[in-house]
Amino acid sequence: MGTESARALLERASRVTLQTGNLLNWGCLRKKCPATPSEEVRDCIQKTLTEWSSKIGQDQKQETLEVLECTVAQAIEKINPEERDELKVSAKLFIVGSNSSSIRDAVDLACSALGVAQLDSVIIAPPPVEDGINLSLEYLQPYWKELENLVQNKKIVAIGTSDLDKTLLEQLYLWAQVKPSSNQVNLASCCVMPPDLTAFAKECDIQLLTHNDPKELLCEASFQEVLQESIQNVKANEWIPLWLLRYSVIVKSRGIIKSKGYIIQAQRNAS
Repeated sequence: MGTESARALLERASRVTLQTGNLLNWGCLRKKCPATPSEEVRDCIQKTLTEWSSKIGQDQKQETLEVLECTVAQAIEKINPEERDELKVSAKLFIVGSNSSSIRDAVDLACSALGVAQLDSVIIAPPPVEDGINLSLEYLQPYWKELENLVQNKKIVAIGTSDLDKTLLEQLYLWAQVKPSSNQVNLASCCVMPPDLTAFAKECDIQLLTHNDPKELLCEASFQEVLQESIQNVKANEWIPLWLLRYSVIVKSRGIIKSKGYIIQAQRNAS
């Protein structure tokens, strides 16, 4: 009954917001260590959809929800307000199939999921560009302006970038009103930090961090495939992932991860 009801709800919805909750509460994921970040995302989407669909009753089948929320209730874990000052809440946002206007939605949903008023830091992965087109400052500017607005509205404390070389990072730094506080470097593409990037970051007090995320953490085909695997006979090819946000909550004094999770939004493009 669950899968059939889930399929019916998906056919009526125009958007889906999927929240994994705290992955550290998932016993099944603790036993399995995904080989790559992309595999972890796929596992999380599949387990969340499977768990969510199994809990749907016959009464929910008749509901029509424009934005459908798929969550694993027992994994949702809000931050205790009394502990907030002891924790650092960070997020990395991957834009997949949407524009800069989605940034506010992603940040608002992350704050709501964690029960906080603001995130301490948000890093944005470079939005996808068309083949043959190089990433440029002009392309980044609308996304950065959205992040700056969220800083000014006290929804985010610090904002950072990912995979920018020295030239593009410098261009962004000189143009931006709110300067990037960090830049992530993928050590799979360069085993040593580029000297010119290191020198510029030091001069401008930009923290250089490392990561192992692929250029495309969640592609359209991968999302549709895992949707089809989780809920059979659903029209998976109608669904396009818009963005993916990965958050982590770290205990400042001990540097340990207290919570980690994903929030994903997708849109149905029905013909």
